[in-house]
Amino acid sequence: MYPMYKCFAALSPLVVFTVLVIFLTSSYFSFLFFGREPTTYKIHGFRSSKQNIWADLSGLEFNDVIDLVYSKSGGLNLTKGAFATPWDNRILLVEALTPNKSDSLQYLDGISEPPARWARVIVSQAATEKDAASLIDYMVGPLPVDDTTQILPLDFCYNSGRNYARNPIPNIDGFLQWIIESVDEVSDITQDLLGGVPSRVNQSDANSLMPIPRISVIEDGRMVVWLQFYRAGSKSDAFSILPQGLYAKLDASSSDISEWQILQWYYNGILYNSTTMFRAAWQSPGFEKVLPNIDGEWTDIEDYSHEPPSREKPPPVMVQPAGPRYDIDRNQKFVSWMGFEFYVAFSQSTGISLFDIKFKDERIIYELGMQEALAHYAGADPTQGAQYFLDTFFSMGVRMFELVPGYDCPAYATYLSTSYHAGDSTLTNENNICLFEYTADHALQRHTTAHSVSISRSQYLVLRSVSTVGNYDYTIDYLFYLDGSIEVKVRASGFIFGAFYGASQASNKTKANEYGYRIHDAVSSSMHDHVINFKADLDIAGTTNTLVRVGIEPRTVSYDWDHADRKSRNTMHLVNTPIREETGLDWPQNSGAMYIVLNNDSANAWGEKRGYRITPGTGMGTPPHLTILNSTSLGKAAEWAGRDLWVVKQKDTEPRSASPVNFVEPESPLIDFAKFVDGEAIVQEDLVIYFNLGAHHIAHSGDIPNTLMHTSASSVMFTPHNFHDRDPSRESVQGVKLELGEGGPKPRYFGGRYTEGVTLNRTDLEPDLDGYRAARHDVTDLSFNKSF
Repeated sequence: MYPMYKCFAALSPLVVFTVLVIFLTSSYFSFLFFGREPTTYKIHGFRSSKQNIWADLSGLEFNDVIDLVYSKSGGLNLTKGAFATPWDNRILLVEALTPNKSDSLQYLDGISEPPARWARVIVSQAATEKDAASLIDYMVGPLPVDDTTQILPLDFCYNSGRNYARNPIPNIDGFLQWIIESVDEVSDITQDLLGGVPSRVNQSDANSLMPIPRISVIEDGRMVVWLQFYRAGSKSDAFSILPQGLYAKLDASSSDISEWQILQWYYNGILYNSTTMFRAAWQSPGFEKVLPNIDGEWTDIEDYSHEPPSREKPPPVMVQPAGPRYDIDRNQKFVSWMGFEFYVAFSQSTGISLFDIKFKDERIIYELGMQEALAHYAGADPTQGAQYFLDTFFSMGVRMFELVPGYDCPAYATYLSTSYHAGDSTLTNENNICLFEYTADHALQRHTTAHSVSISRSQYLVLRSVSTVGNYDYTIDYLFYLDGSIEVKVRASGFIFGAFYGASQASNKTKANEYGYRIHDAVSSSMHDHVINFKADLDIAGTTNTLVRVGIEPRTVSYDWDHADRKSRNTMHLVNTPIREETGLDWPQNSGAMYIVLNNDSANAWGEKRGYRITPGTGMGTPPHLTILNSTSLGKAAEWAGRDLWVVKQKDTEPRSASPVNFVEPESPLIDFAKFVDGEAIVQEDLVIYFNLGAHHIAHSGDIPNTLMHTSASSVMFTPHNFHDRDPSRESVQGVKLELGEGGPKPRYFGGRYTEGVTLNRTDLEPDLDGYRAARHDVTDLSFNKSF
């Protein structure tokens, strides 16, 4: 028997095609390594006591797996990538399978050796006379390769019962070429109506038009696509706010490209049932044209011309003269700071995950990491009316690009790098993760008495990355606080996906400002929900936990001590209600309840059950869930998006809430999260919390040119609740007690402080950005991006 392993999909596309189709053709295993630290301080000699069992394949393991699957004995009939065509079987991805929790805990708790190593291999299977083209998942192991190594279907982690998803467009290059040739037939019309012609070659031309497709229907082998024209946005890469008011509906149902056709055109609120009808209308007298959406200075992010006097003075910055207070084992990707310890892992699809998070030698969270990022739009035109993104399909880990020192992170941060294999080469995104300690702009604790002031500084540790998915940059933070609290925070910036203003005006079913606001001459904002799903596998004082809802509720009660003429008193009290079955939950109105994961069998010194509270964090308001009910476009691909958080029983067969390929099979997804919630009892069980971050993004003129991060932040915190006997931060904070008296104040410090001046280099204040390593970034434009 082979061990079950966690299935962690991390697909990286060869061609990222449009809003709803990405043909996965070229990604290989990823591994995380710690890059050069661009600071004068090095961290040496620190070692983890355990192996990072979540690390990706070593180079030797990767080579062994590749040799096996290409061999005749592998039985997969593969063609090497350099020679493969759309009609050949070829490898898309090779990476390590993350070991099951049940096996991992045996090792972490000193009961067994490290779990056996297995790989997962995703193959693009070409169409045959009997079967459609598909993406097939295999597991290969145990490793290293020997006589016992097997190639087996990887299906235990998919509750669909399948280990494959349909590949809707095996010949993506042919499809894209067909689009260009088809719309070129109306280039005289686009020149007249939009002031440009379709082109995928000369995108430096500000008037070049990009035809961007969006899948409308995939069912029973039939694929219908709506196409919208955009200006290339060459000035600021602002294509997503340069939509034009022309749309085409394509039928790509047949496997024979010669049978594909343009079915309809949509312009100025009128639907034309053929290209002939559209051309005839355009040539007729009185044909009404709408204003095209033109690029210009309004899309520029940078303003070099306006400089008020205060802008010329450099702003304050954080420095770290004494060096870092955290330790890193670079080989095992293990971090230690102020009682916290955790391992770092990396996935091409989801980016960073953390494992075995401990505080003061007690495991708090076994696994913490992003699962999927949904953006769902609404509008009156054929694009916005059904547009959604599931961003892990765009490989959010691969899109973690190099950070800018002094801007993304403090100059003194430790910068880390990630690498992944593509073909026979190893590609590296340099310095795309940063780790740093920061001092908050407020005290952690303070109290004033008649004769003293006691105050403590508030420090916290941040692990940060930024994933750029087309028009949006997502900054994802994991924050650690001195009292044992952990926060997960997401901020978004970048260009919104705008709607053509004339389309909403032309629709007779649209009211003013029903889907957004006019933000320039011919573009309006498009309302959308961001729902970003995370997994938190909590182990509070062990693996047997219970989720309790502690309601804060009004009450009318009588007390014996009250006035004789007062029969009752209106007050409030706490109501403890265990959550007994798997379910979805929403944040309570008026913060009228607390959700606490506790262990009924573990108490602190005062007899109270030890737990951690789950609560909205320091973001902008309470994190939301998806507004749309039973989304027509989304199908069953993201059932987790319908509630704020979920509690389910931990199972090795349910390692993830989503698969990236849910994107191409929304009605029959590989992972249907709704099946996770099947009424199982969860009192004193191993629990997993899935929680959502995000925003109801109602963009307005202030989002032009870019959305601002402080208006889009969302977070959830895990905070100790009777877990300790008192506040544990007292042991690690730095502060002062200022004793007052006639002889003047007498400060008594606790924790290290600066007693002498320090010498700073210019680069401690303003890093030398000539050292930025990336020559270019492989950013997907959500349409025709080709990446290796």
